[in-house]
Amino acid sequence: MHFLDQAKIYLKSGGGGPGAVSFRREKYIEYGGPDGGNGGKGGDIIFRAVQGLNTLIDFRYAQHFKAPRGAHGMGKDRTGAGADDLIIDVPVGTQILSEDKEEVLADFTEVGQEIVFLEGGIGGRGNASYKSSTNRAPRQHQPGMPGEEMWVWLRLKLLADVGLLGLPNAGKSTLINQVTNTKAKVGDYAFTTLVPKLGVVRHKGREFVLADIPGLIEGAAEGAGIGDRFLGHIERCRVLIHLIDIAGQDPAEAYNTVNAELDAYGEGLADKPQLVALNKLDLADAELGKAFADELLAAGAEKVFNISGATGEGMEELLDGVLSYLPDRTSTETQAEEVEDEGDEPDWSPI
Repeated sequence: MHFLDQAKIYLKSGGGGPGAVSFRREKYIEYGGPDGGNGGKGGDIIFRAVQGLNTLIDFRYAQHFKAPRGAHGMGKDRTGAGADDLIIDVPVGTQILSEDKEEVLADFTEVGQEIVFLEGGIGGRGNASYKSSTNRAPRQHQPGMPGEEMWVWLRLKLLADVGLLGLPNAGKSTLINQVTNTKAKVGDYAFTTLVPKLGVVRHKGREFVLADIPGLIEGAAEGAGIGDRFLGHIERCRVLIHLIDIAGQDPAEAYNTVNAELDAYGEGLADKPQLVALNKLDLADAELGKAFADELLAAGAEKVFNISGATGEGMEELLDGVLSYLPDRTSTETQAEEVEDEGDEPDWSPI
């Protein structure tokens, strides 16, 4: 399944049905009077956040969404049927932005969250509603109110508890494969990860979601490399794991490069707590790892974890550090269904 985190779509709610002009015509009934009914209400445009979606790819092929119109009013004082609402399912973490992307119109952060985004037009009045003591045979009626319409942008920000970031080829894909069931692509070259990946980590009876994003390089905020467009997927993370390659660029320089891009991006990412992990310890000795860790501490890191994503060395301590930043129950744990013990079931009784 292809990953898509932005899409532009057109929305239009249903117009109201027009009211009817009708007069009662029955045998032996003289001057029956007006009996035109009102029109039905148009359908609303409703957005709903659902579980199981993590991409906006469906909106690449369907970009126009129009709710049906309300039915016409009819004679014998019959009101037209209201139209069905159009419900659009989106992944949890989706934001609806104005056409110029300057305003956030809606934000979906929970499964099942629903928002009536555009209301359908109300139905027009039929001529029966215009009858009065001075207007015994009205012929006027109202057309239904038109629906609302607009272009909007959908932007997906994946919901994860922990974000994984670093320079390209720092070993992020190897790490997420080590601690989750994710099958991220791994290669000995930069930018093996082109789109964000999610994985569920299970550690010491806890569960949390880990997000891996493509690597950052110097100038990402200006569009260098893949740019910084995927940083939005870790904006809502509680803690970031900053992965640094012990065998690559000077660790302190790599640390400062990534943090400079976070600061240039804004949105509070530079202020989020970071767990700095010096990766690929299997390619160096412990003495070199300690020397590089001291350099990172001098560069501003609060604590440095020496790990190996390939062998799993040091992972226990790193994940313990992650748990200290998580709430008592993560969203993944909250959604897990509790299974009752069959032995605790009470005896059946019809009363």
